[in-house]
Amino acid sequence: MSSRIAVVDDDPLLRQLVVDYLSTQGYAAQAYEGGAALRAAFAAQTPHCVILDLIMPGEDGLTVLRWLRSCSDVPVIMLTSNDATADRVVGLELGADDYVAKPADLRELLARIRSVLRRRGDAAVATPAPVMLVSAALQSSNSGERWFGRWRLDRSRRRLVDPAGEVLPITGAEFGLLCVFADHPNVILSRDKLLELSGTDPGEVFDRAIDLRITRLRRKIEPVPGDPTVIRTVRGHGGGYEYLHADRPNYGR
Repeated sequence: MSSRIAVVDDDPLLRQLVVDYLSTQGYAAQAYEGGAALRAAFAAQTPHCVILDLIMPGEDGLTVLRWLRSCSDVPVIMLTSNDATADRVVGLELGADDYVAKPADLRELLARIRSVLRRRGDAAVATPAPVMLVSAALQSSNSGERWFGRWRLDRSRRRLVDPAGEVLPITGAEFGLLCVFADHPNVILSRDKLLELSGTDPGEVFDRAIDLRITRLRRKIEPVPGDPTVIRTVRGHGGGYEYLHADRPNYGR
């Protein structure tokens, strides 16, 4: 089965160029002119990845991204002519998995699509290393429950759930990070190591991207986001992060 890629852009020539290229690479790519068309498509079938333009008339890409993150953890790659760091930061904080500036080299875009699909563990991506990573994570789930604040990591369903049964939506990138922390409790992991173990090539994202992802994750899982008791920041010696393992829900101090 081919991975389904949704290409959302107001430029008809560009979106068709991307769709045609991805189709030659074996993907089931489909073009959409904006958020309304994408929503209609979601009602019928969810794509495996969304390529989303940031600057569009009417409803911009960030608004569409907020909607996506309210209902789905589908990987999102922002595609835009604006390469300002501030826009990249906003996109990542809202839940984008990666960012490519226009004019984008189609080979680079393809590499980033493959990367986010590997991190998600998409069955349609025939690459052995990431599959082994996900399999190892699933096998290790028998070694005990892992709690992140009040949330238990449910690997089989790729989600977080609390004792009352409430589900906390997480992105594919966040799930990858949580699995790495769960498999390395009370171990200090550098930024590069976190990117590597979660299936991301450190060269594919800009510096400090891991910090933004962990900040976003902390807002979801920490009892007090400004006073982390689940994922600790370690200063000195290159810095890093440490998951403070708990075998029961943590509702705060």
